[in-house]
Amino acid sequence: MSLCAECFHQGEHAGHDYNMFRSQAGGACDCGDSNVMREAGFCKRHRIKSNSNVPCVPKHLLMMSELVLPQFIFSLIQHLREGYNEPALDLPSEKDLHKILQVLEPHVSFLEDLTKMGGAMRSVLTQVLTSQQFYKDLSSGVGENACAKKSHEKYLIALKGSGLAFPEDKIACNMQEQGAGTSTLSVQGLAGGTATSGQGDSSDEEDQDGSQGVGKRKRVKLSSTTKDQSIMDVLKHKCFLEELLFWTIKYEFPQKMVTFLLNMLPDQDYKIAFTKTFVQHYAFIMKTLKKSHESDTMSNRIVHISVQLFSNEELARQVTEECQLLDIMVTVLLYMMESCLIKSELQDEENSLHVVVNCGEALLKNNTYWPLVSDFINILSHQSVAKKFLEDHGLLVTWMNFVSFFQGMNLNKRELNEHVEFESQTYYAAFAAELEACAQPMWGLLSHCKVRETQEYTRNVVRYCLEALQDWFDAINFVDEPAPNQVTFHLPLHRYFAMFLSKAVKCQELDLDTILPDQEMLMKLMIHPLQIQASLSEIHSNMWVRNGLQIKGQAMTYVQSHFCNSMIDPDIYLLLLTRINLIKFKVVDLLTMASQHQNTVLDSEHERSMLEGALTFLVLLLSLRLHLGMTDDEILRAEMVAQLCMNDRTHKNPNPKSGIIPGSLSFESVLSAVADFKAPVFEPGGSMQQGMYTPKAEVWDKEFDPVMVILRTVYRRDVQSAMDRYTAFLKQSGKFPGNPWPPYKKRTPLHPSYRGLIKLLHCKTLHIVLFTLLYKILMDHQNLSEHVLCMVLYLIELGLENSPEQESDEEESAGGQERCHDSWFPGSNLVSNMRHFINYVRVRVPETAPEVKREPPASTSSDGLASSQSSRRKSLQRENSGTAQVFSLVAERRKKFQEIINRNTSEANQVVRPKTSMKWSAPGATPQLTTAILEVKESILSLLIKLHHKLSGKQNSYYPPWLDDVDVLIHPEIPRYSHGDGMTAVERILLKAAVQSRLNKRIIEEICRKVTPPVPPKKISSAEKKTLDKEERRQKARERQQKLLAEFASRQKSFMETAMDVESPDADIAMEVATSEQHVSEAIYDCVICGQSGPSTEDRPTGLVVLLQASSVLGQCRNSTEPRRLPTTEEEQIYPWDTCAALHDVRLTTLQRYFKDSSCLQAVSIGWEGGVYVQTCGHTLHIDCHKSYMESLRNDQVLQGFSVDKGEFTCPLCRQFANSVLPCYPGNNMERSVWQSHSNKCLQDLVQEVEELQEQLGTFPSETNLSKEMESVMKDIKSTTQKKYTDYSKTPGSPDNDFLFMYSVARTNLELELVHRGGNLCSGGASTAGKRSCLNQLFHVLAMHMRLYSIDSAYNPWRKLTQPSQEKNSELVSEELPEVPVLYRDVSSLLLIQILTMPQPLHREHFTCIVKVLFTLLYTQALAALSVKCSAEDRMAWKESGALKKNTSSGEKSWEVLLSHVISELSKGKIYEEEETEELPVVLVTPDSVECYLQQFCLPFLRITSLLQHHLFGGDLPSCQEDEEFTVLASCLGLLPSFQSAHQFTSASCLDWPVPAFDMISQWCSELVSFAVRHPDQVKALLIQEPKWDLPRLLQLPENYNTIFQYYHRKTCSVCTKVPKDPAVCLVCGTFVCLKGLCCKQQSYCECVLHSQNCGAGTGIFLLINASVIIIIRGHRFCLWGSVYLDAHGEEDRDLRRGKPLYICKERYKVLEQQWVSHTFDHINKRWGPHYNGL
Repeated sequence: MSLCAECFHQGEHAGHDYNMFRSQAGGACDCGDSNVMREAGFCKRHRIKSNSNVPCVPKHLLMMSELVLPQFIFSLIQHLREGYNEPALDLPSEKDLHKILQVLEPHVSFLEDLTKMGGAMRSVLTQVLTSQQFYKDLSSGVGENACAKKSHEKYLIALKGSGLAFPEDKIACNMQEQGAGTSTLSVQGLAGGTATSGQGDSSDEEDQDGSQGVGKRKRVKLSSTTKDQSIMDVLKHKCFLEELLFWTIKYEFPQKMVTFLLNMLPDQDYKIAFTKTFVQHYAFIMKTLKKSHESDTMSNRIVHISVQLFSNEELARQVTEECQLLDIMVTVLLYMMESCLIKSELQDEENSLHVVVNCGEALLKNNTYWPLVSDFINILSHQSVAKKFLEDHGLLVTWMNFVSFFQGMNLNKRELNEHVEFESQTYYAAFAAELEACAQPMWGLLSHCKVRETQEYTRNVVRYCLEALQDWFDAINFVDEPAPNQVTFHLPLHRYFAMFLSKAVKCQELDLDTILPDQEMLMKLMIHPLQIQASLSEIHSNMWVRNGLQIKGQAMTYVQSHFCNSMIDPDIYLLLLTRINLIKFKVVDLLTMASQHQNTVLDSEHERSMLEGALTFLVLLLSLRLHLGMTDDEILRAEMVAQLCMNDRTHKNPNPKSGIIPGSLSFESVLSAVADFKAPVFEPGGSMQQGMYTPKAEVWDKEFDPVMVILRTVYRRDVQSAMDRYTAFLKQSGKFPGNPWPPYKKRTPLHPSYRGLIKLLHCKTLHIVLFTLLYKILMDHQNLSEHVLCMVLYLIELGLENSPEQESDEEESAGGQERCHDSWFPGSNLVSNMRHFINYVRVRVPETAPEVKREPPASTSSDGLASSQSSRRKSLQRENSGTAQVFSLVAERRKKFQEIINRNTSEANQVVRPKTSMKWSAPGATPQLTTAILEVKESILSLLIKLHHKLSGKQNSYYPPWLDDVDVLIHPEIPRYSHGDGMTAVERILLKAAVQSRLNKRIIEEICRKVTPPVPPKKISSAEKKTLDKEERRQKARERQQKLLAEFASRQKSFMETAMDVESPDADIAMEVATSEQHVSEAIYDCVICGQSGPSTEDRPTGLVVLLQASSVLGQCRNSTEPRRLPTTEEEQIYPWDTCAALHDVRLTTLQRYFKDSSCLQAVSIGWEGGVYVQTCGHTLHIDCHKSYMESLRNDQVLQGFSVDKGEFTCPLCRQFANSVLPCYPGNNMERSVWQSHSNKCLQDLVQEVEELQEQLGTFPSETNLSKEMESVMKDIKSTTQKKYTDYSKTPGSPDNDFLFMYSVARTNLELELVHRGGNLCSGGASTAGKRSCLNQLFHVLAMHMRLYSIDSAYNPWRKLTQPSQEKNSELVSEELPEVPVLYRDVSSLLLIQILTMPQPLHREHFTCIVKVLFTLLYTQALAALSVKCSAEDRMAWKESGALKKNTSSGEKSWEVLLSHVISELSKGKIYEEEETEELPVVLVTPDSVECYLQQFCLPFLRITSLLQHHLFGGDLPSCQEDEEFTVLASCLGLLPSFQSAHQFTSASCLDWPVPAFDMISQWCSELVSFAVRHPDQVKALLIQEPKWDLPRLLQLPENYNTIFQYYHRKTCSVCTKVPKDPAVCLVCGTFVCLKGLCCKQQSYCECVLHSQNCGAGTGIFLLINASVIIIIRGHRFCLWGSVYLDAHGEEDRDLRRGKPLYICKERYKVLEQQWVSHTFDHINKRWGPHYNGL
């Protein structure tokens, strides 16, 4: 059911599960259709319609349309006919078609608009489109009209060209055929293959021409239900709709046409007519699809239509009945696959008659069959249709025929000699084809076979499936032995058989025996699945390594979660079925699988993994209950637990796409029962995590099933991962500290039909294998791993759990086929066999073997003597050469199965020679075998107890627990045995054995009394010694490797701690500044390229690796704490004039209007927009080393994510992105010794010294390497930002520009560091930002360049700050504009100018002096701003109260006095006038509020100054509370003589006036007064500054993504006024842009790139509306950042594919904002690529 957005939002859908998708092709909204949904769900509009009688439309309103529309539609059809030319030589003239469609676009758009006019117009359209009369009159080409005739001819030609014909032509051709006496009608189809349709006698089973046609194409006999060939190639059009669809298909489904046809669907009559027409054209659609070059696009459009038609059960049923929909679909699929059949090479290459699809063909590789198969699956989901299918025998035969095309496809042949040359990648196409074309229809059918009444359907399917299998076996000439060294993973017929049987037993209560075939057929059925299991083991043992990686890919895909339900599960189930029901077949024969290749001797490395593989397979086979009694919910739960135990999963991933219960309702409840949700978190590297589900503790405790995990793992590492997580859980919960073994999980009880499985566990041969393996493990045989032991114990435990009802050996008499093993064990019950002692075993060994004892011992107990057959087997076990397979027990070679069944086993074994052991003799020579007798004297129980001693490393470690506590035997399920290692497993097994039999209990007690450890054979031959040495050497090598790895890991860790990412606050700076006790030595730097350490010198300078980037982050600060929101309605808009950048811009422009340009450019700082930010990773390198490094990068052809030509590189040590090197100034950079003692000089002297130092001309530095580098880095800094951000002077190219730019770079970096510290310095210390700071080096570079610009002494601001002006007649009548008054100048800018124009290194006392002087100016500015802000009454009050205290001693340090003085001075001009026009003034009445205002005003300057001091002179910043920040910073800067207590502290006490305060203030105010005379309106505007900026923030986003999507995805672009194809919105300023839109391109820059330069100086953050992801543009590169909107389960939905509702993830958004503010996009995001200005 699909609804349009409008109906959805107006309906009641709270709490419903829904997916939103963007329908590009239109479609019908189902709202209002009561066939599809209940009326309660209708939206308001449709509810009204359904309730009331809608009045009819007056006739005369529609008359016009009824007259015009037939002609209009006919003209459209004529255009389509005219425009179509049959493509010559099969090259479609796509361009011509495209042209026609463009011409017709307005026609179709007009029709589309008509459909939107509502039901009345749609019914007229329906009438016109479906009326046969109109069509006949206008289109048939009969009549005078020459044009119409011509178009009719073109139409006929098009029909013929499509391999279609009119029925009349067909009949004529039919008559001739029959006249020639043929009984079948053959018509050359489009597919190129000949199709025979049974017109005559269709019952003959064999197709006579099969044998000759095989090489090229196999003739396929269609079932008798296919009436005739007409399905494939007869089309007759009777109305406009039919021909319109014909042309729509011919033109490969143009988007507009599809939209029009779908928009008509709400009309019920049309819906039925259109569905029938669609079915009628189905074969033609298939043919066009096959020929199409754009099959992907076409497929999507076909499905878009068909899903709307076939999802409606009522409609599907009607079409099935009236139009033979099922026949048509199956036939069309069959024909489609016929075109790509090849001869099968399975089994008997020469004589095989079987054909399979060729997976290399485009049809399969490109999934071209997908739309047809998907329609088929869709209609089978309707019960009424599926029933028809299952009842129709002819259809079932045809369908099995279709499935058999996939049986045995993509055959792999094992390469034995050289590596395969070309690794074909077709295997994925094969897996996809089986899953989609065979398995999914199968699951569809199975979903309707859930009740007893459907038994008949199962019988039908099984019957025809077996027939098809029999045909297949015959076609490939299969008798009883599979061809060696080949495997196919595709056996869909076997899987149909298995799954329907499983369903029959589980849901339909069918008796298995009634539907199982005979023994011989069962035998055949078992072989191929068994071969797959064997091959899996071989592939994992690297025996197929010469076939390349793709064979591993196949083995993995076979068990992968999407495929396992349809592949490995049915196979294992089928093997179980056949095992249980083959009476005479024993485990051993099953195990011959391991020695499948009769002539290859397995070398020891393969032997070990094959043995593990075989045992694991046995365990899987015997312990899985997937189809043997588990309910659907239990299966789902087990699947989920297995997936979650391997790794935490996202919500869309914990369910293997189980065919069992597709989209089952219990999914959510099971998930919440077994797993806890972990909200999305962030890793330190900034990588995004999704919301994950992790298993609950009780799941690990009780439900973790290693067997299920092994079955479901693609990689071995996943099993290990599950075990590691299990171990971690046990450690954490304190259940088991060591390394646990996989736990044993109790199995669900078996379904009665499968009781035979237990016999397999209680069969002597299995017990002999287990005994032998235990013995070998105890004797330390080199080839047996812990895994083998684990599996052996698991099998023993399974046997004990599932013991047969009685402990007697009665079954023995049933078929005495195990007679030959009597000498080993008396019965077949494991419980009794466990206690049976085996004393001696006679073995046949090569004479050279070390075990040979020349004379047998005298006494041999009767039960100890084994027959020659079993002793020979024993010899193979005992040889230490490692060549013998344990499982080559009975049949060394694959014996003919029939032979094994018919003859006595012992006879069969006389024929078999044991494998020759290569170690004892030259290859080819068979050593002489000799008989020896070995003393064993063990039983399984005694072996287990000794094993316990061996595992624990102590003798007598096992003590029967029931001796202390008898209850143990009554309640054996003790938690302490459920988790643990091998010893726990042994104890658990012994306990179970004791519980099951009193005899066992007694024997265990006896053994424990007299136990001694077994002694391995004494002699060790030289060969064995070699192996032991080898093993020892290997062990040592392994230990060495571990040690090295551990060392490497610890090094790596320490490196990460010191040098890694931006996010590590405690990383120590990598530059070690070596300082000795009192005097300061030179700084030593390590070069990360050449590894040498040393100081930076003039000749060989060292540099810091830095990244320079332009930044407009500061410009985004606003003076309100309320963050701006992203507009989501037309009313909300964002205006950028309250940002920091805009206000600074306005201020500079205003100053430039009234004052001298050069003076203006020193009164402010720029860089709020497009400022240059410099950051470093902290690593240093020699500049000459860097140059050679860059050279090597240039020659390196590897694709890098950066541009070396632009100077970009990654730091050689930490790989952080960088683009320049900042030279380190020689010397120690920090005059720390001055820290200790404060200077005793008075302020006046210092002021004088500062002035003299400034007067010294900056000498141009000599041409050294260092100065060259400093110049080049300055060039880099300038070129980092755009020219418009550096050129503010009225006279372009003026040196004032450079001067302004250079000190502003310092300002930008200080301000940004302040922002990174959270906007204040309360936290103190060196923050993360500080650690990575390179301000010290940057200052030296800037200072060196700024010293080159001398300031004319008359204009030196320092004079104006420290000397009362001499000339009173300063107001000379001059033409040029005055200088900027001191009170209008930005104090922080003045500070930087003063410091950067002083000779370096600067003395601490001079720095403090400059700060003190500037603080007096700042304070006066604060008072002036305050005086303007308060009301006239307050102003008078302050003026008078201050005047009274003026003459007191501390007058200069009292704000009241100073404020009074400022007010009286400023009152002289027109500054305080025009009060009325002002907005309401801020009322500041209390002294406290005044003090607070003054402190807030001065704080930004103090912060910047403290930071500067911290970088220039070292020393930590003190941390403090927010309310103490002013005092702490003031004392830190030396403004406070002694630290006073807070309550009596005033900001004025920090003042230190170099000259009398009142004189200075009067002088500064007089400048304003004189300005006020000329421009009274501007005085205040320039005076009031806004010092309080909030931190920069991105726009706030709405909670629900749909809010954004609905507003923006239809919004028109303000530039091109179109709706963009890919709309995006800037998250910094809210601008709406066209991503990749050519419409908005300017000078080859697309709009996003352009906007990123204007808004963020090269950095842009855009939310892509149609994809919900964020992209970052940084300069010439871009990257996908991820999504900040997640669904309810914490997962992204990129491209909105899943269509789940998305909600903002605040944590992610915070991370995004953090990366933007800290400029770390380049470091944290790794996947960058160039955008070539195309975004």
